[in-house]
Amino acid sequence: MQVTQHADADIYAGLAMLLRYPEAGWVGALPELRAALPAPTRAALSPLLAWLANGADLIALQEQYVETFDSRPAHSLHLFEHIHGQSRDRGQAMVDLREEYLSHGLAPDPAELPDYIPMFLEFLAQIPPADARRLLGDAVHVIARLGDKLAAVQSPYACVFAILRGMTDVQPEPLPDVPEGDLDERPVLFGPQAGGPGAMLQQMNGQTAQVHFHATDPRRATPQSGQ
Repeated sequence: MQVTQHADADIYAGLAMLLRYPEAGWVGALPELRAALPAPTRAALSPLLAWLANGADLIALQEQYVETFDSRPAHSLHLFEHIHGQSRDRGQAMVDLREEYLSHGLAPDPAELPDYIPMFLEFLAQIPPADARRLLGDAVHVIARLGDKLAAVQSPYACVFAILRGMTDVQPEPLPDVPEGDLDERPVLFGPQAGGPGAMLQQMNGQTAQVHFHATDPRRATPQSGQ
């Protein structure tokens, strides 16, 4: 499939990468990522880019990521979890979003949840701009809420959601709280190497790429020695 290039495609693709679990490959490619982003976006991302570039070590970055997104259901990177919790309505919302992917010729791995935000942003980077704006406008209510929660705990990731909030004219509306018991307490499963950093950076440089949606969390793929 040919990548649909539009003014915001590089931004969506870059933000998708930055919301992944920190891996040596893409963290090491941060200079290339920075160069592919528009200057205003680089400036807005400076808290996160500096934190990633100046982190004590990769393990510390990974631990902070897990603490931010995996250990706190209120910070889940799954859109519909913030609206429906684990109710039946969430399942129908997943079906509808998957159909949206399929309608643009993208087939997500059925083992992965289609509302995973990095996957969603990769999708926006590869569809016509009018469709991307429409879908971002639909999601901005959750995105704004999650960004506010991250800002309240001074997370460097908050700037990603602030940028997304500014990429749509839709004004976020308050969302009712989902009871904590309805949020899945299991760690969020995600694919930090979906397409790989090389494929995403190729896309941001205007080259042809394919979307690959992975269900396997590489942190769990290889048994640790001694286990």
